[in-house]
Amino acid sequence: MTNQYDIVVIGSGVIGSSIAYHLSESRQKEILVIDKGFPLSGTSGSTQAWVWVHNKTPSWYGELSMYSAELYPFLERKIGDVEYKRTGGIAPFFNEADREKALRLAEKQAEVGIEIEVLNREQVLEKEPALSPNIAGATYSKIDGNVNPFRLVELYIKAAKKNYVEFSFYNPVVDIEKQNGKFKIKTKEGTFFAEQLILAGGPWTKELGELLGVDIPVKQVRGQIIVTEPLAPLIKHTIGGMRQTDNGEILIGYSKEEVGYDRRTTLDVIQDTAKMAVDYLPDLAKANIVRCFSGIRVIPDDGFPILGEIPTVDNAFLAVMHSGITLSPLVGTLMTELLMEGETSIDLKRLRIDRFNEFKASV
Repeated sequence: MTNQYDIVVIGSGVIGSSIAYHLSESRQKEILVIDKGFPLSGTSGSTQAWVWVHNKTPSWYGELSMYSAELYPFLERKIGDVEYKRTGGIAPFFNEADREKALRLAEKQAEVGIEIEVLNREQVLEKEPALSPNIAGATYSKIDGNVNPFRLVELYIKAAKKNYVEFSFYNPVVDIEKQNGKFKIKTKEGTFFAEQLILAGGPWTKELGELLGVDIPVKQVRGQIIVTEPLAPLIKHTIGGMRQTDNGEILIGYSKEEVGYDRRTTLDVIQDTAKMAVDYLPDLAKANIVRCFSGIRVIPDDGFPILGEIPTVDNAFLAVMHSGITLSPLVGTLMTELLMEGETSIDLKRLRIDRFNEFKASV
């Protein structure tokens, strides 16, 4: 392994590995991916892995998610079967008063080409008979689905390696400085140099930014998930809060807690999650829970992705977001355009870090 690279990507989760793979397709650059742990030991391995579009708001954000979802079938042709399933997505509501809000959502999303149906109780139960008859209705879109996150990240990395990308795992970055126009990246295992640097470290992005003297406005949010025993087919769609896997397990979770890097599960949240599940699907009251787990997600302060150049650090780039599974094919594509061509097919102005008024940086 050399220590001189054109591009170093810090982070090998679904975003970092997607960027590395897409950058490697042309085989024009020497690329290294560095990770403090091992792929799927962080956020990308602790997720329900929805490819979720229809109620992402405002509509420009939904549009980005739609573009990314549309890339998944093409991605599979290139890297292999990531078990992407376009199940359709249902977001139930229990109060009739929410119907007006659902109709406004459908109208707004239609402006960017996202088709949403607002269903009444009978229509929802026709699609998903096991759902509670207490629901009032739901929004529904064909475009939503899910993916196997383990296969997705594994195949991104496998395809990148075929294109000669190098990976360094269990190797935390401890310092970054600029030296003669290049980035000098000090890690536990050694020092690497790069012409261009991409921060894609998920929950650890804030600490990586500090090494560059950049304040990245993100927070860590814990989500806790229940996994049932394998059950006979009970739900066909991806439903707000839950989905059923191929082996019959149902994954359930919707919690958000700002507790730093604490990945413990807690009885109160697990009980609330179980209650929510039974409210949606009464049959789950009879199901056994086989395990619970939690993951730490990174969420920018305004909830939207931060993507693109860091204005105060030449040749430094940032890719940090919630919904990394949904957005990974598009983010990999756009970051490759930006680094290889200097421009992108979709304007990234809304996603740049300098949209935050409080953004401060010193180099």
